[in-house]
Amino acid sequence: MRAIWKGAIAFGLVNVPVKVYSATEDHDISLHQVHNADGGRIRYQRRCEVCSKIIDYSDIEKAFEEDGRTVVLSKDELKSIPAENSHEIEVVQFVPSEQLEPMMFEKSYYLEPDSKSPKAYGLLRRALEDTDRVAIVQFALREKTRLGALRIKDDVLVLQSLLWPDEVREASFPALDETVRISAQEREMSAALVESMAADFEPEHFTDDYQVQLRKLIDAKLEQGDSLDTDETFGAEAGDGGKGEVIDLMEALKRSLDRKRGGAAAAASSASSADDDESDDDESEDQADDGGTEESAGGSRGKTPAKPAAKSAGTKTAAGSTATKAPAARSTTAKSATAKTTTAKTTAAKTTTSKTTTAKTTTAKSTTAKPAAKAPAARARKGA
Repeated sequence: MRAIWKGAIAFGLVNVPVKVYSATEDHDISLHQVHNADGGRIRYQRRCEVCSKIIDYSDIEKAFEEDGRTVVLSKDELKSIPAENSHEIEVVQFVPSEQLEPMMFEKSYYLEPDSKSPKAYGLLRRALEDTDRVAIVQFALREKTRLGALRIKDDVLVLQSLLWPDEVREASFPALDETVRISAQEREMSAALVESMAADFEPEHFTDDYQVQLRKLIDAKLEQGDSLDTDETFGAEAGDGGKGEVIDLMEALKRSLDRKRGGAAAAASSASSADDDESDDDESEDQADDGGTEESAGGSRGKTPAKPAAKSAGTKTAAGSTATKAPAARSTTAKSATAKTTTAKTTAAKTTTSKTTTAKTTTAKSTTAKPAAKAPAARARKGA
């Protein structure tokens, strides 16, 4: 950074030499004007209305016109103004920061110590920290006497120029004089909406979308030239969403809350579903290790019991004489009853073959399977 001004902070009789640097900069992509027919650059010329000559900047002076009379002020005359020659930032008051109107803030500057010993700089900084106040200062910069606020940011003194009171316009809107009735329910819902959107401000999470998209357009234009298709570059435009005046305020508040809550519920459901899938995988692995389904007289070893599977339709044994019914396979615990009603995750419905321990059938073809529900596991029964 390059210092734009040098001076000293007058803190009572204490003098604090400083260098002033612009604390902000413009990140916008710089564009210039051209003739659309041939691409020629458009440049502005300083042309005199009297002689029609193009005038060099060094030959230009400033003037003021009032009631048909013009007063020309030379550069030397402007420099003779005492305030213009002052390089002092005078501290005039220390005020609570909450008393400053943010609308008055204009531009910010960093102040760097400009002496061999930064003790005076550190003393002023410590005074602002200990008192938790902001110093109101006056100074002259770029042909203007300014009001400013001196505060601390990351151990650096920051000077913020302020607009003068008469530079802030008053808001006068007749519509605000009308009495508007707001119901208690509307206030509660709006407060709930605010709470659902509450967060700590982290400016690094925001981006200047226009500049990003402008850069994308420039890159596409450089690559494709005049054959550029902007619809293809940016994709289909979104609908009008949100345009127009809101008629039903309560309905708008309800939809806003439902959208916020729906987003939160979807995120929670996604996390829960991931946990359920992991649990199902673990249970499937356990059953595979046990060699298939088991018959239990007292239930399913501590797991939530489920209804037995439907009876097998007349399976033949290897000898071809005895029809047997396959035992019900143990059902896994029913998860998310509302979301998984059409397909119960039971091992009886998932497997097409199961080994029976009593009938020693070689293949049991299951034709129908009823959804599992909470009931003790059934024993295998032999057919009549």
